[in-house]
Amino acid sequence: MASFYAEGLLNRLLALDDKWDSVSEKARELFTFYIVPNINPDGSTNGYLRTNAAGSNLNREWCPSLWSSTSEMYEAPTLYRSPEVYYLLKHMDEAGCDAFLDIHGDEALPFNFLAGSQGMSVWGKRLESLHGAFLASYERANQDMQAKVSYNPDKPNEGMKNICSNQIAERFDCFSATLEMPFKECLGRPAGWGPERARQLGGSVLDALCYVHPHLRDEGDFWEGLPDEDAYVEPSSKY
Repeated sequence: MASFYAEGLLNRLLALDDKWDSVSEKARELFTFYIVPNINPDGSTNGYLRTNAAGSNLNREWCPSLWSSTSEMYEAPTLYRSPEVYYLLKHMDEAGCDAFLDIHGDEALPFNFLAGSQGMSVWGKRLESLHGAFLASYERANQDMQAKVSYNPDKPNEGMKNICSNQIAERFDCFSATLEMPFKECLGRPAGWGPERARQLGGSVLDALCYVHPHLRDEGDFWEGLPDEDAYVEPSSKY
């Protein structure tokens, strides 16, 4: 579903379906996009849900971490185990990052949702407000997105830094989240969740990105001017 999402984003952003709209034009003016339609093609080819051909979970390869069983340092990313992450992170360090989404599918929760960077040291009123405004705008643009259900947020400074979206938030002090889509149906929405609606969800992200663009690097108290409907909603995995 993540590749269908990327396809929908690219179709709208580049008007590949010959449909022009003002939001995609505005997005092209405001942003420099770096889009990786599939960071794990060998894993996809081999039918692996979480690992590449080397057996590495690419969503745990974004910085060195300690092995919980031995307290030994696990070096990551490396050219041997995770070249996909190694080169992508290298390029991101060179280019910088102001907003980031890591697109996934979740096997358990039957919803589209965002998992934020609440457990990182950079999380505060600024990133909380960006997360809330982005998600509220996304919901307005596409009703297949919702804010109330997600993974239970990490406690402050207790998040795993080797997870992609957490590392990007910490590294660049930017809005960063993992976007999860359901494997089957989207609870509370009409039946028929599948490739076409994943494409639509990908295209709709442009509305949310354009909406928060003025505030991505705003150092002032911009949240004081946001409407109530943009307020951050603390999610829960219970539904």
